[in-house]
Amino acid sequence: MAFQFRIQLKNIQKPPVWRRVIVPESFTFEQFHVVIQESFGWGNYHLFQFSPSGYGSEPIIAIPSDDDWEKPAKNASKTRLSSVFKTENQKYTYIYDFGDDWEHNILVEKILPEAALKASCLAGKGACPPEDCGGAWGYERLKEILKDPNHKEHKEMKEWIGIEDVKDRFHPDEFDLEYVNKVLSEL
Repeated sequence: MAFQFRIQLKNIQKPPVWRRVIVPESFTFEQFHVVIQESFGWGNYHLFQFSPSGYGSEPIIAIPSDDDWEKPAKNASKTRLSSVFKTENQKYTYIYDFGDDWEHNILVEKILPEAALKASCLAGKGACPPEDCGGAWGYERLKEILKDPNHKEHKEMKEWIGIEDVKDRFHPDEFDLEYVNKVLSEL
């Protein structure tokens, strides 16, 4: 058995940022976290958690840390997806980076009868926001600055995200399915 998920970044539009992935039922939530990181293009620099509907909802699934003031109810490295996801159209939330608060809506689109040995990405849209850009609000602001070559912060923001050539620009609608699947196949 395998799960087909549609995962979409919350509060990002024009374009929305989402991925459709197939994940083996035997994967743990920690492995699912890595699939999400690689599918979106995140750098895996920050803490994460899964929960039914985001902050304040239980049970929290995360990697326990000695620094936690509140331990998660379930350990992400030991909790299998199949122990939580039971029905199609079931929803869950993945939060990455508790500073920028990147909330991802997860939808179980299909529970597939055939087994999958590895994760794969079927489709997606939108570029992953740069790490530490200030969450959804900061990303929307960054896109506006990068769209306007006359903006006083344009050059600085291009340099900050690593665009060195004057002619190059940031493409918020860019998504490379082939590259994502290459990375996922190496997990």
